[in-house]
Amino acid sequence: MSSLPNSAPSISAIADWWSLRGQRDPLIQKQLPKVSAKRLVFGTPPPDAPLGSWTLLDAGTMLAAPQCTSPFPNGKIGFVEDRTSPPSRAYLKLWEALTLVGRRPRPGERCVDLGSSPGGWSWALQQMGARVISVDKAPLAPEIAHLPGIEHRQESAFALDPRAVGPIEWLFSDIACYPARLLALVERCLAAGTCRNFVCTLKFQGPTDHETARRFAAIPGSQLRHLHHNKHELTWIKIE
Repeated sequence: MSSLPNSAPSISAIADWWSLRGQRDPLIQKQLPKVSAKRLVFGTPPPDAPLGSWTLLDAGTMLAAPQCTSPFPNGKIGFVEDRTSPPSRAYLKLWEALTLVGRRPRPGERCVDLGSSPGGWSWALQQMGARVISVDKAPLAPEIAHLPGIEHRQESAFALDPRAVGPIEWLFSDIACYPARLLALVERCLAAGTCRNFVCTLKFQGPTDHETARRFAAIPGSQLRHLHHNKHELTWIKIE
């Protein structure tokens, strides 16, 4: 906690970069170094300088943290988007997750994209040079289905046999399903031992399923995040 009125000088002594949480006092924020809100080109690493965040609880009390879990103000990351090629904006979740963990598929790596229709994630992975097995009972957008390096399997993701698919470097899922059903699928893939890296969206159908979320978070070597581009969902990530 910090008291006013000399707030800007005192918090400047704690950290170099600060972001205002909410709009309680922009006059104080003006006295602090400005954090750039420039949109990020995908593939550019996130800022590595510690970012502080602060807000006013009332007219005389400030709550400040010298280091946040996200390097972006309020966790909001904006990308330079491709507004013509992908069939939806869902790929932004994938870009955000891979940017934050500092890893992405390398050219030639084999990936499975579950629940892929209309093909936003498959498009993004193909653009990285990955070989994509795109799985969904619904068809891909024609312009995505015809891209080189994408193999579309028009079947249920839940009928997928990981051992029949064989070794893959990445498994991605943006399936619209109950989190418990996704957990069973992920556990089957983990037991098969055929995949090294996972990025999966947990979509909550109604109330948040906290118990299943805790079970995902308890998987060794993984992390559960609420991304800026998530809505009523979380992103589960496991990277070797």
